[in-house]
Amino acid sequence: MADKIFRVNMSDLSTSIEDVPQAWAGLGGRGLTSTIVAAEVPPTCHPLGPNNKLVLAPGLLSGTTAANSGRLSAGAKSPLTGTIKESNAGGSSAQLLARAGCKALIIEGQPKEDKWYSIALTPDSITVSEETALVGKGNYEVAKTLSGKLGGKQGVITIGPAGEMKMASANLSVMDPDGNLRSNGRGGLGAVMGSKKVKYITIDPKDRKVEVADPEAFKTANRAFGKALVDNQVSQTLKTYGTNALVNVINEAGALPTRNFTSGQFDGHDKISGETMYDIIQERGGKPSHNCHAGCVIQCSQVYNDKNKQYKTAGFEYESIWAMGADCCVDDLDDIAEADWLMDDIGIDTIETSVAFGVAMEAGVLQFGDGKTMCQMIKDDIGKGTPLGRILGNGAGSVGRSFGVTRVPVVKNQAIPAYDPRTVKGMAITYATTPMGADHTTGYAVATNILGVGGSLDPLSKDGQVELSRNLQIATAAIDSTGMCLFIAFAALDDPNCLPALIDLINARYGLSLTGDDVTALGKTILKTERAFNQAAGFNNADDRLPEFFYNEPLPPHNLVVDFTGEEIDSFWNF
Repeated sequence: MADKIFRVNMSDLSTSIEDVPQAWAGLGGRGLTSTIVAAEVPPTCHPLGPNNKLVLAPGLLSGTTAANSGRLSAGAKSPLTGTIKESNAGGSSAQLLARAGCKALIIEGQPKEDKWYSIALTPDSITVSEETALVGKGNYEVAKTLSGKLGGKQGVITIGPAGEMKMASANLSVMDPDGNLRSNGRGGLGAVMGSKKVKYITIDPKDRKVEVADPEAFKTANRAFGKALVDNQVSQTLKTYGTNALVNVINEAGALPTRNFTSGQFDGHDKISGETMYDIIQERGGKPSHNCHAGCVIQCSQVYNDKNKQYKTAGFEYESIWAMGADCCVDDLDDIAEADWLMDDIGIDTIETSVAFGVAMEAGVLQFGDGKTMCQMIKDDIGKGTPLGRILGNGAGSVGRSFGVTRVPVVKNQAIPAYDPRTVKGMAITYATTPMGADHTTGYAVATNILGVGGSLDPLSKDGQVELSRNLQIATAAIDSTGMCLFIAFAALDDPNCLPALIDLINARYGLSLTGDDVTALGKTILKTERAFNQAAGFNNADDRLPEFFYNEPLPPHNLVVDFTGEEIDSFWNF
């Protein structure tokens, strides 16, 4: 059974299941979402208007037994940045979409009536139903209700109150195998789904399996690929301490943005570190290692319990802990876990919203370090859509504009994540040039600048950083198209067996004979497609710049600034 394009037009509630156009046949994940958005969405349209489209696509290897292949790409024009956007999440939905034969789900138009709807997919049907019971409910209640109703065997993608209120930081929430939540976090795609008046999507593959062209070759390649992942030292650290292992590492490097990006080190770093979190999880009977989707062999996620040994949050990530912790000067992991749970339930990006709180703290709206008030404001202001809550829920740029703050760490209006570009200079290039707005995952120069993966490059010097970021962004765009977790990159950069095994997996799945050059060409094409959309939307090279304070405020302890010229940044695109 061939894969299909599933399409829902919310303007007249019509649906169709279509053959895949030849031009899209070799694409998946980000490669497919960005291609469809570029082909079908007018670049100058309003992101919350009827001409934007929300595209959900599993990767080329999703739904197979390939290790770590469960990532879902969501694409649209972003209401936060105004650029093209791909946002990536774990959970079960990518694998179930692929098994249902859905190469991509495209949601377009807007309902004529002020009603909310749900969408249910099976391999040969799309059902659009009016939804009343779960409108206004938090994501955890939606997931629990649907899991009970559907027997826990179907995929669920939902938005919380933030998405219903069309806040620019609203995310999509994806149920994982244990009924917990993972997020297509960045860029406000939950607001796009909210603008379509879709509360949730369910996916039932009806026992359909993904067909593999050469099963024996696939098994052989998967063994080699899985071994490369498991044997990798960074993978092993991630399995023990999660991504939060980075707190002490980045703090030591003087690159942990603290107190709204005014220092590179946080006095309370040890209290919020991965090592401390591991000890707390063990003591409270949580899970220090856990997978966000079936088939993950790295298992960097975890389940964090509260003081009463009850579930509090899962997938307690470094980025979220840094943003609520060091950037806002909160050193209590329980306060940060409570904020994480609240944001997951409301359905809003933990990076964007926490950086917004850092800007609000600088403005004097609340005090640095006040985790309790932060939690209260997430619940009572953002969750209920008060005027202050809407300012916060629309991101760091919104807070800066509303309160007259000049130190606002954003690129293309998206909050900069957990590595200060003054002391991890490869990240300065990634933040500035990625078509997505500031996004660490698009070209993770930390690997080579700090962790010594794929070689070593001095993070304090700008030498070689443009080329590093370029190579990483090209490779990442291709990886994001396979449905693979980004963390396969550590093994791919260091183990000569890893990338060939990945290419062998794709070839065995589809009966192809791709080479490494083909994968590189795919990554380049994706980046150029995304950039062309942004240019047509009105962006130019002047938008590929960091905020001016990075150029003139030295960051302790190294007391460096960003020192790339505009010409050096622009040279990124010379490929």
